[in-house]
Amino acid sequence: MEVLMYLALFFLPIFILKASALKIITPGDSIRDGETLESDNGTFQLGFFSPGDSKNRYVGIWYRVSNTTVVWVANREGPVSDKNGVLSFDDNGILALFNATNGLLWSSNTRRSRTPREPVLKLFEWGNLVVKEMNDDNPLNYYWESFDYPCDNFLPGMKIGKNLVTGFEYYISSWKSSDDPSQGQYSLRIDTRGFPQVVVKKGSETVFRAGSWDGHYLSGRKPEDNPNPLYSYHFVMNQNEVYFRSEILSSSFISRYAMNPFGLMQRFIWHEGRREWQTFSTAQTDLCSTYGLCGSYESCRSDGFTPCSCLEGFVPKSSTSRGLNSTDDMSDTAGCVRRTALDCKDGSDGFLKHTRLELPDTSKAWANNTMNLEQCEEFCRKNCSCTAYANLNVKEKTGCLVWLDELIDITEFSEGRQDLYIRLAKSELDQIQRNRKSKGNQKAVTIAIPIIVPMGLMVTMGLLYKWKRNQGKNKEKMELTIFDFATIANATNNFSSVNKLGQGGFGSVYKGVLKEGREIAVKRLSKDSGQGLDEFKNEVTLIVKLQHRNLVKLFGCCIKGYERMLIYEYLPNKSLDNFIFDKERNKFLDWQRRFHIIDGIARGLLYLHHDSRLRIIHRDLKASNILLDNNMNPKISDFGLARMFGGDQTEDKTRRVVGTYGYMSPEYAFHGRFSMKSDVFSFGVLILEIITGKRNRGYSDLDNNLLQHAWRLWTEGRSLELIDKALVHTDGDAAAVGSNTCITTEIIRCINVALLCVQQRPEDRPNMSSVLLMLGGESTLLQPNQPGYFIEKDLPPLMAAADCRSQEQSICSNEFTITVLDAR
Repeated sequence: MEVLMYLALFFLPIFILKASALKIITPGDSIRDGETLESDNGTFQLGFFSPGDSKNRYVGIWYRVSNTTVVWVANREGPVSDKNGVLSFDDNGILALFNATNGLLWSSNTRRSRTPREPVLKLFEWGNLVVKEMNDDNPLNYYWESFDYPCDNFLPGMKIGKNLVTGFEYYISSWKSSDDPSQGQYSLRIDTRGFPQVVVKKGSETVFRAGSWDGHYLSGRKPEDNPNPLYSYHFVMNQNEVYFRSEILSSSFISRYAMNPFGLMQRFIWHEGRREWQTFSTAQTDLCSTYGLCGSYESCRSDGFTPCSCLEGFVPKSSTSRGLNSTDDMSDTAGCVRRTALDCKDGSDGFLKHTRLELPDTSKAWANNTMNLEQCEEFCRKNCSCTAYANLNVKEKTGCLVWLDELIDITEFSEGRQDLYIRLAKSELDQIQRNRKSKGNQKAVTIAIPIIVPMGLMVTMGLLYKWKRNQGKNKEKMELTIFDFATIANATNNFSSVNKLGQGGFGSVYKGVLKEGREIAVKRLSKDSGQGLDEFKNEVTLIVKLQHRNLVKLFGCCIKGYERMLIYEYLPNKSLDNFIFDKERNKFLDWQRRFHIIDGIARGLLYLHHDSRLRIIHRDLKASNILLDNNMNPKISDFGLARMFGGDQTEDKTRRVVGTYGYMSPEYAFHGRFSMKSDVFSFGVLILEIITGKRNRGYSDLDNNLLQHAWRLWTEGRSLELIDKALVHTDGDAAAVGSNTCITTEIIRCINVALLCVQQRPEDRPNMSSVLLMLGGESTLLQPNQPGYFIEKDLPPLMAAADCRSQEQSICSNEFTITVLDAR
């Protein structure tokens, strides 16, 4: 026994040294599957992992607090097929990954011009894996670093850009999927043509432009998107290199900027109390985020009737106007031209100042740091190719940036941030000044009009003015088209029953066609509907400011006497419940389409809860309020019951409970408490309905509702029995669920997510950013607790049932829509 004790005491220091060696790797050391290298304070770890549902093994770096959040992968294109991979480190400071047969799968032996004397491998606290000399921490002397080869995460301290001498480029690239970290289609990089700018590309095609450096941040940033004060931003451009980098100013929180497999760029912040990532911001938030959506000399407004319109002094190239339905197919005729031709030779051209435009694409621009604005104008005036100019540094009001070609990719902001001067003929400038002066006079006259107009029109104008004042306090314009009653009556054939799409608790919906051929959906509120003036005002003011591909677009409204109508984009496939609850139509929804719909609804909710300027709680999310366009893209509709939260508000309470039983969370139905987690509950119900093709209420004789049924099957390990028979027996191009393991795994994951969303306690439910990560397989799935279902006999006594009737069948859910009125 004494001998064993002495041996233990002898070998103990060796084991301790071996364990501590995992903080730093020296030549001859290796990392095997199951072992990890850790940063000094344990923020990051390096080791082997399998992404999502894949069985392949990769070497990656992840956060210790969230070991499924992998921020860098070594062997993206060369996975290990089993757990016998070895990562070695040799005397030359080269990292190499070998499989079980000693085949080389990946190596760091690139861009190496020097050989280290005492190489070590170290993982730093900011996530950078570095080969360096033992006692040299100078970044300029590193032999190799993972930050030179980013993956899908743009961490503080990383840079994107290009070495102009060697041509080496640093850029972020997406994973192919949540199960495959190999390089996907999308990348975040710097376009070095003209004046460099940050862009997102799909292959070689630019799909989003974050903008060029303006001395403070990127010019594509909207005025309200102020940079996080916890970060500093740097842009370097010289003869040798150009790059953009951010640095974190506080070590008290963890943040990352990531690109998902679909090219969406989002910043996440780790919430230690909830042990989850929360979405801080999203780069591509609306229709105008799409690069080149509008043509040359057109500005894009996501809150306008149509997104694209000519700049002042310009007219369309084609007489055919373009609206929302044609933006997917940009023809060569798209865009605008000057109304009056320039006359560069006589020097009479001038420049019109714009204060609310994002700077155009700078790939054909030229910059000078030493010029002031006056010199910039003079340079531009003498150069006939110059179409516009601006200050290079918006903060210091210095430098010169000029455009030498047509202006493209311009977004109009609600507030000014950087001045842009666009070249026009002198006669055109004079006319614009006269028009602006005339409009100013018209505004003054408008104030007096309600005194002499009929009472109905005066009330209408006063109401619209009040909305505008309360919503923006005279700082924002509420761009909304006011349709006259005759126009809408003509468009709907005088509200013919043939045009009627359906009827709900708040009135009827009609299809209409305007004179110019645009199809619309008209929501005509019934005089005795539950939606009064407040709800009508609420829906208008909310939707006009909410712009997202997964939210229905509001074109305008119509008010005449007691008539109140909302004019929406027309979506030909009507509502989701038309498909999932119909035995014939549900066959058109294979699993790929259903998952696409689930994902789209989740993205719309994420925008409402986190990414829009307003924090919106929908309060009536259900299958009938999810509309489908031509491509079966889902759009959340009906914001009459929605509520807006401000500041740090996360919860509210009401005695007037409104919504739909079957989708309503227990804390709201019984106690009037609602929050973002109330919408999450409704979303969980929707997922289960989409998977099963069954309504929540009255599911079967055995179980009172779908949630109860799903929970029982989950606890018994029989969740696959929930799957809609239309999916199990799918024929044709889409494989049946039973014959596709990947689809089955994805459905089980969705059921798990749904049950997490419908848990009894709101604090146990995930937020929508976590939901999206889980749906994409990018986050660990927890085991859910029992759902918050309740039986019909427990419903509050005061209830008004919705009248869900249509000519063919209900296009709204036949759940009960209820309104509990306050006592007077």
